[in-house]
Amino acid sequence: MKKITLFAFACAMLVAPAVNAQEVTYVEDPAQGYIFNNMKDNWFIQGEGGVGVMMSYKDANVKFGKRLAPKADLFIGKWFSPLLGFRIGGHFDQMIGATDTPNAIGYRTWDTEIMKDDAERGLHGQKFNRFGVTGDVLFNLTNWLCGYRPGRFYNATLYAGAAMSWNVYRENLGGGDFKYGAGKKDHHDRNFALQAGLLNSFAVSKHLDILLDLRFDMVQEHVDGAGRKTWIEYPSVLLGLGYKFGKTEWNAPVVPVCPPVVDNSALINDLRNKLEGANAKIASLQKQLDDCLNRPGPDKPAPAAEAPLATIYYPINVSKIVGVQNDVVNAVANVMANENSNYKLTGWADNYTGNDQINVRLRKDRVAGVKKALVGKGIAADRLETTIDNGNLTNYGPKCASLDRAVTINRK
Repeated sequence: MKKITLFAFACAMLVAPAVNAQEVTYVEDPAQGYIFNNMKDNWFIQGEGGVGVMMSYKDANVKFGKRLAPKADLFIGKWFSPLLGFRIGGHFDQMIGATDTPNAIGYRTWDTEIMKDDAERGLHGQKFNRFGVTGDVLFNLTNWLCGYRPGRFYNATLYAGAAMSWNVYRENLGGGDFKYGAGKKDHHDRNFALQAGLLNSFAVSKHLDILLDLRFDMVQEHVDGAGRKTWIEYPSVLLGLGYKFGKTEWNAPVVPVCPPVVDNSALINDLRNKLEGANAKIASLQKQLDDCLNRPGPDKPAPAAEAPLATIYYPINVSKIVGVQNDVVNAVANVMANENSNYKLTGWADNYTGNDQINVRLRKDRVAGVKKALVGKGIAADRLETTIDNGNLTNYGPKCASLDRAVTINRK
């Protein structure tokens, strides 16, 4: 660090008490990213019930209100981050419509409870139930568009998934004799479905949500007889409740926040004047020091310790080499390739943020990453010794903590 910078730093420390000095505070900073919670956190359970409407072949001949049928789901799931999660559970759907063939599953004789059209049109009622398992991948659209905020009243979540179901229906045996059964020739007793939707969550409390689920299913089934439609459109609307277990929020890295300086124009002018006066004194002192060092005699000061070959710096809580630091590693590799020296790589992390466990991990990961990068550029691994130092690289205090997040490279 240049002497002029050190002098300015010393002046600021002397006059700081006159400018309403305050202690440095530490807060979570979402701009630094998010820390993943433990596996036991962010689990939830959801129960939903509502109505759906079948839209297979010939269903348009049944009045819309007569096709509405009950639907219910029960899920358990987990959020892995503020954006991504999953849920898995079971479902029940009842499907009501019309068909023009007695071979269709769920075929019913003419039933005015289902249809009020003229029987001479050759249409028959159709009704069957589906039970099965289902799973969805969840994406929190609100957190993506507006940023994560704990305690938000409304969240919109997009989801998509798949289900496997078994059909249960009454088979028409003639003469008014019906029995419960599943499976018909040319029809699927077991089928698959794809679904997508928008899950609207309204927070009642930290753990309890009211849910409005707008869903669209595509069900794989020949419901109107062999050779008919392969996929059924099945839109639905459901209401429900969701309960979140344990920890429901997400942590962010803790960073120091320096207090703002109130009306520092006087301080800046004062420092500027002092620095201008100090420049002449520094030049005079530098000349005197050079004369002293060049004066012949046996008591010449010993040379200063060799500075590091290079220093690679990192953002807070990051161990990956980023940005311009990749250029530094490339330059160091070129120097090493033209020397026969061995080198010592030391990992550093500041002791003002995080905790001992996190900082030790960062030191090890940073120095290991630099060694791996150099070996990848052709430097022999036995020429590179790695170690960590649990102290601070500079010890200039919390405001200069970014200078302590580094890996230094020295010749041995």
